[in-house]
Amino acid sequence: MMLVNYSSSSEDETEVLENAKRRQSCNNDDRLRKKHKPELEVPSHRNNCNDHESLSVTCTTAKRQESKMKSETTLSRLPLPDSLLDMFTGEGEDSDTENSSHHEGRIRSFKHERGNWATYVYFPYLPEEEFLELLDEMLALAAAHGVPLSRAQDFHLSMSQTVVLRHHWIQPFIQSLRTGLSDCRRLVCSAEKLRVYSNAEKTRTFLGMEVSSGHSQLLQIMKTVDGTMEEFRLDTFYKNPSFHVSLAWCAGDFTDCMRTCLQKLQGLVDCHEDGRFLLRVDCQELRCKSGNKIFSFPLVC
Repeated sequence: MMLVNYSSSSEDETEVLENAKRRQSCNNDDRLRKKHKPELEVPSHRNNCNDHESLSVTCTTAKRQESKMKSETTLSRLPLPDSLLDMFTGEGEDSDTENSSHHEGRIRSFKHERGNWATYVYFPYLPEEEFLELLDEMLALAAAHGVPLSRAQDFHLSMSQTVVLRHHWIQPFIQSLRTGLSDCRRLVCSAEKLRVYSNAEKTRTFLGMEVSSGHSQLLQIMKTVDGTMEEFRLDTFYKNPSFHVSLAWCAGDFTDCMRTCLQKLQGLVDCHEDGRFLLRVDCQELRCKSGNKIFSFPLVC
């Protein structure tokens, strides 16, 4: 006879309940694992602190670099002293300095370049009121004949052509002049005859009064000045100079028009109120103008 063990209904129910509890427990565990799984992806507080420290260092470095760049930019924009700028050429000002409308219609005989100093040697003439009144009469007469003369800005007797000096030549040039002129004596020269002059380019016309006495002494001084010019390889004065004081000028070539009325202009000089007007230049001090600088050379008695 075969015996078979059967469980009672109560045991079956107990086993079923226990199995159900185990399954429920497993399901709960799974849900708990799923619920806490994202926590593995959330950075810890320590990581957050490290990130903040890294961001702070980055910002500080960027600010330092920005400050350094601003400092370098500020330094790079500091202007150079004029004394340095004058020693080098520059094209930035050419458009203004070469514009004849800014110089009463005058046109330069040579191109303007920074560091190049227009230079000439002369005796100054200080006009008297009588001379200025006579000059105004001559200007009015010239205008009536179609010549638009303007009074000269400064009256002088030229002892050299206008030449160009580099900035670093000025001091040795002046010293050479001073040495050469140390034995030259003072003189008084006079002028009374009107003449018409023009520059080499025929861009300006001048009315001048030619020297009639003191010519030989002026020649000696001119030779001394020429010696300095030759030393610096610059143009000397004219071979047969007509020493004169320029009275007035106009832009353009008006030499023919001026000559047609020159006799009438001379008549004003010859028939002045107190007789013929005689222009006297007291040549006690020779001067050299280089750019905006003026150097004086007193002559010996």
